[in-house]
Amino acid sequence: MPSAPQRIIVGICGASGAIYGQRLLQALRQIPAVETHAVISDAGWLNLTHELGLQRHQAGTLADVVHPIDCVGASIASGSFRTAGMVIAPCSMRTLAAIAHGLGDNLLTRAADVVLKERRRLILLPRETPLHLGHLRNMTTVTEMGAIVCPPTPAFYQRPQTVEDIVQHSIARVLDLLGLEQQLAPAWAGIPQYS
Repeated sequence: MPSAPQRIIVGICGASGAIYGQRLLQALRQIPAVETHAVISDAGWLNLTHELGLQRHQAGTLADVVHPIDCVGASIASGSFRTAGMVIAPCSMRTLAAIAHGLGDNLLTRAADVVLKERRRLILLPRETPLHLGHLRNMTTVTEMGAIVCPPTPAFYQRPQTVEDIVQHSIARVLDLLGLEQQLAPAWAGIPQYS
């Protein structure tokens, strides 16, 4: 019998950087063994439209299932719905704070809470700068709870030439953290004279 697909939840919320969520969903779409479940906040939809020119019907085709943000009775709101993890890309400071304090007040934060309570992988791509102490404390709190805070910061050792190169590198790191094979960015092989 064929094995069941790995389910991965992707959240997109109101921080700038909707391209990270879009590109992650596109990359996951290329992996046949992965089934994607997206949940997008109202501000996330606004940023997908404003930053990328995507309308709801276009963005909704990126995932296998798109769950409404207010549908707290959705499958991803239950620990009995097995997933390989969840990524919130980008992650706003509001969503980070809600997760840090266990406020499952919408499907996005409820699904993240479920992933943490079931000891599954939760990866957050926070997009804010500069950071104040409350942001930093919330990052510490979610890390102590088991989440991985993975800011999408540029890596210049691969000599990116475009914004797309920079985004692609961040998505490659996320796929690595999920334990998925990826061809977006090669593993660092070292500098020849030091290898």
